[in-house]
Amino acid sequence: MKECNFNFQNTYSTLGQEFYTHLQPATVPMPEMVILNEDLAEILELDFSGITSQQKAALFSGNSLPEGAEPLSQAYAGHQFGHLAMLGDGRAHLLGEHVTKEAQKYDIQLKGSGRTPYSRSGDGKAALGPMLREYIISEAMHSLGIPTTRSLAVVSSGEQVFRESPLAGAILTRVAASHIRVGTFQYAAIQKDINLLQRLLDFTIKRHEPRLNNAENKALALLETVSERQADLIVHWMRVGFIHGVMNTDNMTLSGETIDYGPCAFMDAYDPDTVFSSIDQMGRYAYGNQPKIAQWNIARLAEALLPLIDPDPDKSVKLAENIVLNFMNIYEIKWLNMMRSKLGLSVPHEDDEKLISDLLDWMNKSQADYTNTFRDLSMGVYSKQNYYKNKEFKSWKARWIARQQKNKTSNDVVLRLMKNTNPAVIPRNHNVEKALKFSEKGNFKYIFKLLEILKNPYKETLHLSEYQELPEPSERVYQTFCGT
Repeated sequence: MKECNFNFQNTYSTLGQEFYTHLQPATVPMPEMVILNEDLAEILELDFSGITSQQKAALFSGNSLPEGAEPLSQAYAGHQFGHLAMLGDGRAHLLGEHVTKEAQKYDIQLKGSGRTPYSRSGDGKAALGPMLREYIISEAMHSLGIPTTRSLAVVSSGEQVFRESPLAGAILTRVAASHIRVGTFQYAAIQKDINLLQRLLDFTIKRHEPRLNNAENKALALLETVSERQADLIVHWMRVGFIHGVMNTDNMTLSGETIDYGPCAFMDAYDPDTVFSSIDQMGRYAYGNQPKIAQWNIARLAEALLPLIDPDPDKSVKLAENIVLNFMNIYEIKWLNMMRSKLGLSVPHEDDEKLISDLLDWMNKSQADYTNTFRDLSMGVYSKQNYYKNKEFKSWKARWIARQQKNKTSNDVVLRLMKNTNPAVIPRNHNVEKALKFSEKGNFKYIFKLLEILKNPYKETLHLSEYQELPEPSERVYQTFCGT
């Protein structure tokens, strides 16, 4: 389908067959388009106007392939809940790297496209609900200004997949800066072949950080770059109350993009111990644990890179350890600056950390909604919730106003900073679940409406109130599922 403007390269295959298996996506009986991301297609310089809906469905299901695509499934390892396992794309096919006129590269991957050598006991398929969930959340994250993989399309497959019950099958087309993960480096390290590891390092630097070619120690420079990038990403997650749910090392990209929207969710009432994932029984990936887990994952990347950092094992460990231990220092500085922005504090002050921690403690005790509380502070409206009337909040608010006055910053500047940092709307779990339930019955109108609302999350509009309201007790989502 040359007329769609796909321009594929397939450089991942230059890494060697240890890293992948070439194979075709499974054909499906009756693919139908559910949603196509026209905005993303425009960024990718793709044009689907010249083909029919049936041809689009065939393309995005893998029944037909764009010119230049050479499908493969990637091999990688991963620490899953702390335990190392050999993994790989068990239900995904990378079609190749689409290159724009400005030489920007994007991985185009089909997810839910059939069994691969890495499927283990899985069926290689995906259900419609989880694929639409990834579409909604990944596009919301993009609009929130958070680095993320994106979703180009979802098609229904015309067949059922079997989980706890039969479900409608679907395939999602995922777009990423790349799919190189911490787990990819772990996989290379396990092979005990330093040439293999070096090949992956050189490939990753060429793809993501060509400036590091001039570094004295490329492996160490990459580790430091990835560490800082992950600190930025986790700060973003914490800013909007996002909980990934499965921060395994195979779900941590070296590009710094959020990837794999399985049992993810957004926190309503503020509580650092919040967990939604049905498989996270011990709370390993709770909201408040995410920075520590990111550091743990960075340590696993460091371990994989040790042979390339220095031939002297002791020296290599010491150099890597310095970067790993410094992660929390970098994160805490970035987090504090982010929280200052949420409160409109453009100039730092020594008492800011105490002011912020007191607010969060009050929110936790009061079960105050995380998103709405910060937006209420931004808007100066406190009438909706009774907890704003208690003495503790009033005392904190007086301290906050006095603190703002120390900056001598105009009110307009303060409000602009707060409104650009605190979203007016997020994809609340009960609204997402409602949209998915409608979609299971073939009604996609609610999803389209929700996606439209989430396109401008920092802008107050007349139609937002329905999507800002907290769930009724019967609507609360206590568990989310990965869909495999």
